[in-house]
Amino acid sequence: MKNLVANFGLLLLSLLLCCVSLLTSADSNTSATCPMDLSYVLRIPWNQSLCQKLQPTENISVTAENVTTTQSCCQTLLSLFGIGLAQHLKETSLFNLPDLPTSTSCLNDFQSKITALSLPTTLVSSCFSPVQFVISPNICAHIETTKDWVNELGPTSALDSGCKSDLTDLTSCDACVSAGYQVQKELLAIDGNTSQAKALDCFYFAVLYAAGIVNAYGPESVGVMTCPLGLQLNSEEGSGDKGHSRLVFGLTGAGVAVVVMSCLLGMYFWYDRRWRRKKGEGSNLRYGHDLEEQGSKLRVRPNTGSIWYKIEELEKATDNFSQKNFIGQGGFGMVFKGALVDGTVVAVKKVVESDFQGDAEFCNEVEIISNLKHRNLVPLRGCCVVDGYEEYDERGSQRYLVYDYMPNGNLDDHLFPSGASGMGKSPLTWPQRKSIILDVAKGLAYLHYGVKPAIYHRDIKATNILLDADMRARVADFGLAKQIKEGQSHLTTRVAGTHGYLAPEYALYGQLTEKSDVYSFGVVVLEIMCGRKALDLSSGSPRAFLITDWAWSLIKARKVEEALDASLSKNDDSVNSNPKSIMERYVMVGILCAHVMVALRPTILDALKMLEGDIEVPAIPDRPTPLGHPSFSGNGKNFSISPALSGPQLNSKDMLR
Repeated sequence: MKNLVANFGLLLLSLLLCCVSLLTSADSNTSATCPMDLSYVLRIPWNQSLCQKLQPTENISVTAENVTTTQSCCQTLLSLFGIGLAQHLKETSLFNLPDLPTSTSCLNDFQSKITALSLPTTLVSSCFSPVQFVISPNICAHIETTKDWVNELGPTSALDSGCKSDLTDLTSCDACVSAGYQVQKELLAIDGNTSQAKALDCFYFAVLYAAGIVNAYGPESVGVMTCPLGLQLNSEEGSGDKGHSRLVFGLTGAGVAVVVMSCLLGMYFWYDRRWRRKKGEGSNLRYGHDLEEQGSKLRVRPNTGSIWYKIEELEKATDNFSQKNFIGQGGFGMVFKGALVDGTVVAVKKVVESDFQGDAEFCNEVEIISNLKHRNLVPLRGCCVVDGYEEYDERGSQRYLVYDYMPNGNLDDHLFPSGASGMGKSPLTWPQRKSIILDVAKGLAYLHYGVKPAIYHRDIKATNILLDADMRARVADFGLAKQIKEGQSHLTTRVAGTHGYLAPEYALYGQLTEKSDVYSFGVVVLEIMCGRKALDLSSGSPRAFLITDWAWSLIKARKVEEALDASLSKNDDSVNSNPKSIMERYVMVGILCAHVMVALRPTILDALKMLEGDIEVPAIPDRPTPLGHPSFSGNGKNFSISPALSGPQLNSKDMLR
């Protein structure tokens, strides 16, 4: 209790210290009972792993990993406490607790439940102050009760239509989250204050209203806990002895069924393959549907939009993968332009190498990608897997991915035109650059928050951003994408990506989080706004150009305008109000996203809000140690490579894919 009071006192101005002491004295003599039943903390299978790693002590060293772990644990506890607050809202119509003693009592009760789970006894006091859960008209739009909510927003809002159904469905969850942001904007407009703190408070109110009032299944339903409240659950945990018994019997029955079906399918495939060998044909694997020949008719896999093509169809579309249809070297393969029988123009990637260990894993990845539907992602139309037999088929095992064709190529060709692909391309205008940056941010936001489990792209760079006929950006090439499992804060994986775009913590330690994509996005923003490559090794010396170091030096020297591409200064868009300040804001967001410290980077959602002007760009935090040092020799534009990117003898041939 003393720690809570001390934390509370630190948050107030020094002029109110006497009032705080009086309030503390009154609080200690007042017995308050928490009106919330927090027993669910012990009942629901929430993921405790992040908080188990957190051991707050006086002497713990402050590192990026510690900060990130603390933030993740506190966010988990806030989501967990939010279940009780949503239920309290449903029962009392109050968005928060009525007074400070009640809030203190509830946090003490909350900590007692946390302690019963063998978690640290100071977690709650480390994350929260009692005052933050006390109701006040100053939190968001003067709202304290559901009656106030209705008075300000009307009897129905976007939440009522977007969050009422079962939110375990990904589409429903996406609609609910979108509705939350829409209502947040309406609340901010009513409040008149658009600061980042106010934006968080209003979104917090929208989440509580969706969870406690709107959703038909209630705050403790899996959909509400995992979607608007964002709580990670351990899906593998059972629900008591009865549930365990059902699970055992269910798995036993399922095991017998799997064995029987495996035998039958094994015999079928063995006879089918033997028959094909006699015919001297390669086997065209079509996972998930009938293997019988169906002529040239397209075969759509059930439950997905992916089409499984025959190799003959793709060979005909690309004129047998002729050189004249070759349009580029993508990640892990060559890309060819083709025209299907119905006239649809497509891009066919012939996969040369990848992380995929086998056809089954490849097909699983295809199914994940084919279910991604967003206007800022390149649609995957389908794929083809050919398992050739050496005695009959010289082609061997081959894999192909079929995408919609993007007529305006990739972003790199427009930013840095060279060769045939860059001929005739004029510099991108400011409106085009702005649109492309926002499109990429929205595509990444969908991958991180619009699907569950979240997907990390791992290879965001200019060549993987394609432009459609309207010059709208679409994120492409998911060859390195990883889908994080429920409950994981990060992945530890083999480092893959492209030097210059790799986040330092990922390049050095293989620690992959959503912030790794944010770093790469920040580098792309700087490339677009500055008109310079992320990493230039053309000088052949260690003093290579690194855009993050260069832009950082200009920002610290208060010369942001010097970082802008010269063509933007010449073509100043007078239609926009004060466009130079907007351009400089984009540069600031880029350098913030590409900050060396993981914890100091914004999420992609916050970065998008900063770009759109919904929240202010905070002051750029200093780096703990400089990643690279400016070398002001020559024209002052060459910089040493950052240690996070340097190797024994780094050159373009040594770059990771």
